[in-house]
Amino acid sequence: MARDTLTGSRIRERRVMAGMKQSDLARFAGISPSYLNLIEHNRRRIGGKLLVAISHVLKVEPSLLTQGAEATLIATLREAAQDRGRGEDGSAGPPPPETALLEEFAGRFPGWAWLLADSQRRMDALERTVESLTDRMTHDPHLAASLHEMLSTVTAIRSTAAILAEPGEIEPEWRDRFHRNLNEDSRRLADSSQALVRYLETVDDVSADLGSPQEEVDAFLDSHGWNFATLEEGGSIDDVLKDSDLGPVSLYLLEQVLSRYAEDAAALPMSRLIDALNEVGPDPLALSLRVRVDPARVMRRLAALPASAGAGWFGLAACDASGTLIFRKALKDFPLPRYGAACALWPLFTALSRPNVVLTQELEQTGRDPAHFRAYAVAQPVGTPQLNRDPMLVAHMLLVPQEAADVADDPLRVGVSCRICPRTECEGRREPSILAESF
Repeated sequence: MARDTLTGSRIRERRVMAGMKQSDLARFAGISPSYLNLIEHNRRRIGGKLLVAISHVLKVEPSLLTQGAEATLIATLREAAQDRGRGEDGSAGPPPPETALLEEFAGRFPGWAWLLADSQRRMDALERTVESLTDRMTHDPHLAASLHEMLSTVTAIRSTAAILAEPGEIEPEWRDRFHRNLNEDSRRLADSSQALVRYLETVDDVSADLGSPQEEVDAFLDSHGWNFATLEEGGSIDDVLKDSDLGPVSLYLLEQVLSRYAEDAAALPMSRLIDALNEVGPDPLALSLRVRVDPARVMRRLAALPASAGAGWFGLAACDASGTLIFRKALKDFPLPRYGAACALWPLFTALSRPNVVLTQELEQTGRDPAHFRAYAVAQPVGTPQLNRDPMLVAHMLLVPQEAADVADDPLRVGVSCRICPRTECEGRREPSILAESF
């Protein structure tokens, strides 16, 4: 049922919610109850002064009666319908939701529709939190070191206590030494436990110390939208950093990123990039030939687009020759791991074996509702050329979201990292996944 034919259903819902009788609304609107009954059952169209009069009586905007639920609500409900899982025994589960009736459902029962949509958003947020926490607990070197310290201390306390609990007399000197060791180990255990709790609490506080310099740099870049107008206009890095409170290591890393940003902005002004983008599209090789700048620089500039030019459209990842991610601008549906190795299937790593060749690949990010991307990757030498020495390489991968309808029949299925990837059959798997193959 089309949206414009559901106006009567929305009027009836609003009237019932207001506790108003049909005859009372008809009297206030200046029409007969029978005519209002036809309107509420979508048998008569309504508009103009009568719509305004009824909306005034119901104390709602006329647009809420004619347009119904917002597009985001419909989209969320549709996503919830697509996320319907299988039965525990592998069967198809309950009957599929009637997606064709979403408009009518949202129009007739807006309260229930918003409740269902909000529940879906909460479940999505919780699942993302579980995935990030699992990734963090699996690959976080700081967390691993803290847990190792705690286990070592507990083992020492247990050994000392076992000696003291043995039957027989212990010389006073040794007994005092064991007591002293128990006291020191217990204090160290208490301090380690408190430090670990404080560290884990930063998961819910992105403004707090994130635990690593690289994370602090990522948070600083994200807080500025990955775009710095000061550097675009030829300003100094000191002006950008004057209000930051980063540590020395984080500051060193950030200065490197901003120095490269300033060089990129000078070589390829944003206005020139936007003009070329409107002409040839988001293909970094075509843009490189158009603006006469190397593809890696084009990718970095696309990731730095301001909000007015489509910020957030492009994702970017960069790695050095060891495969370590040194730059991460993640997209909502393509997260990038903070710790540990990423998915070995990414074109980012393939590019390291083919320097100066721009690779492209359609990707499908595994998940309940697979997201699709067009990836472009290139590895280029950095530093000064030297005799008889291979150049150092840095690879970049640009991520461009795609609609499912525009994707080929056989996109490359990739994940974030093996630990949280649901694919069981994968030649690049390094370790078991905590997730089951259910997509």
